[in-house]
Amino acid sequence: MSYTDKTITCVDCGATFTFSASEQETFAQRGYTNEPKRCSTCRDARKAQQGSGGYGDQSQRREMFPAVCATCGKQTQVPFQPRGTKPVYCSDCFRKVPQQSYR
Repeated sequence: MSYTDKTITCVDCGATFTFSASEQETFAQRGYTNEPKRCSTCRDARKAQQGSGGYGDQSQRREMFPAVCATCGKQTQVPFQPRGTKPVYCSDCFRKVPQQSYR
């Protein structure tokens, strides 16, 4: 199939941008069926915004709790409230503990 450059208006800022023939071919090879809606500037800004509050940056949203490692006794922080019924490990010791499979 032959592709030709298309001019598209960004839904966020209203600027026009070119959806090149080579980009269209790449989209088709990857199985994408929709054309882009945003210019590269708005696309990058959207990715940055999602990165600061999305799945990639949980440290800002996750509450951490103080704990003492059951193996080495080092003070550490964990993303859950320790109950005292099971051992809690620092990240170094946790890597050394054989993990059980619950499948």
